[in-house]
Amino acid sequence: MISQQIGPVLFIQGENRGRYPYCNSIYIEEAGILIDPASDRQALLEIRDTKPLRQIWLSHWHEDHFMHLDLFDEVPFRISDRDLPPLTGVETFLDWYGIENPEYRAFWTTMLKDQFHYQPRTPDSFFLDREIIALGSLTVEVVPTPGHTPGHLAFYFREPEILFLGDYDLTPFGPWYGDLYSDIDRTIESIRRLKAIPARVWLAGHETGLFTHTPEELWTRYEGVIYERESKLLDFLSVSRTLDDIAEACIVYGRPREPRAFFEFGERAIMKKHLERLRKNGWILQEGKYYTHL
Repeated sequence: MISQQIGPVLFIQGENRGRYPYCNSIYIEEAGILIDPASDRQALLEIRDTKPLRQIWLSHWHEDHFMHLDLFDEVPFRISDRDLPPLTGVETFLDWYGIENPEYRAFWTTMLKDQFHYQPRTPDSFFLDREIIALGSLTVEVVPTPGHTPGHLAFYFREPEILFLGDYDLTPFGPWYGDLYSDIDRTIESIRRLKAIPARVWLAGHETGLFTHTPEELWTRYEGVIYERESKLLDFLSVSRTLDDIAEACIVYGRPREPRAFFEFGERAIMKKHLERLRKNGWILQEGKYYTHL
């Protein structure tokens, strides 16, 4: 685990370099604020037991960003009200991912409870879009960045010009937009909104997670993954294909991976979003269960 102090903000890299199922956390000691508590359980325990802690902030509802929230049952937490429903119960959580396969739902239910310590929680308050929050010497702007989830938020620390990107993480994998309420076009809008913010340091939820030079090429590559997936899908649809055919092509993950309840679900979920977008824009034709590039 690596932690680095950047002015008033402590960056805590998650286990396994912040790769799923972990994320990178942010801690502001002056204000007693911890953001996305899913990095390193021991490090978070140390903060809980030795540092001021007044509030937990969640950038969004996904499990790899709240995994260790169970350590902080007595600490108030905040999230966007648009991302509240999945936190109210496991069945709603799975519905929001769009998981319908009973076998996959059983797998996810066990994983959520055993690995991610899932338990229903009620936020003590909700963030407002563009809300300005005074934290002592710091001012934080709440930046709405929907697409990944309906209520995904980024946080811009104005005085040190530090931008926490949440799950717009600039990784080579690219954006995730496979949830039931995810949206590719809004994801693109959010990427461009974040890119335009005049930060000097960028902190992201996964992997490298700390950038001190303008990540111009990373932004381009990150958004470009969307179009690469789309281009590969259109090529694949030069002949009629079903969703099963498309999922088996592994355009997102490159090859079949285990557990299928995680990877096959993710492959189908993201490809369904592209099919919806391509059909809406007139690029493909759907006839029954078959899709074809026009």
